[in-house]
Amino acid sequence: MLTRSEVQSVLARMDGVYGLMARLLYGTGMRLMECVRLRVKDVDFERREILIRDGKGAKDRVTVLPESLRVALQAQLAERRKLYEQDSAEGKSEVYLPDALARKYPQRPKEWGWQYVFPSGSCSIYPRSGRERRHHVDEKLLQRAMKKVVQAAGIAKPATPHTLRHSFATHLIEGGYDIRTVQELLGHKDVSTTMIYTHALNRGGQGVVSPLDRM
Repeated sequence: MLTRSEVQSVLARMDGVYGLMARLLYGTGMRLMECVRLRVKDVDFERREILIRDGKGAKDRVTVLPESLRVALQAQLAERRKLYEQDSAEGKSEVYLPDALARKYPQRPKEWGWQYVFPSGSCSIYPRSGRERRHHVDEKLLQRAMKKVVQAAGIAKPATPHTLRHSFATHLIEGGYDIRTVQELLGHKDVSTTMIYTHALNRGGQGVVSPLDRM
């Protein structure tokens, strides 16, 4: 887990798409793959919510959309729309949908709402259909980007994109949010899984003011 200052140090060194993705991980508690697979239709600016589809355990859940990311995320979607229109003109706008959904609604894979928010930089041939289409960004690219900035920030502890999810949960609990709320945002089936973050409340010696400091 990273402290608040360590998170600030890491995020301050990240910009562009990877910076936005890292801020989403910390600001929403999403898992890495939930972020790279995020669809346009699942971002609700009016309600300030993000719908996470088919998360761990094949369950959907809703998490918070940070107000501080509204402008950056809208800008990302504006650029994404341009790419979508270009792909549509070239017959490459189809994206992956679960087989049952794709069979029931054959046009949906080409619709704007189902496009990935964070697309790959190029199209590729989908083995099953043999058709060319654009997949989501490779998660390894974000992992590498964060590894570089963690090293640049001089942080000795191991930290990956998933660490930002842990930090999200721990900092919420430190801020006074109840465990059930954090459980819901994280999508944990059992509250006992979420309870591991309550270690943040047990500060041990860090919560004690030394008598020397009271002199």
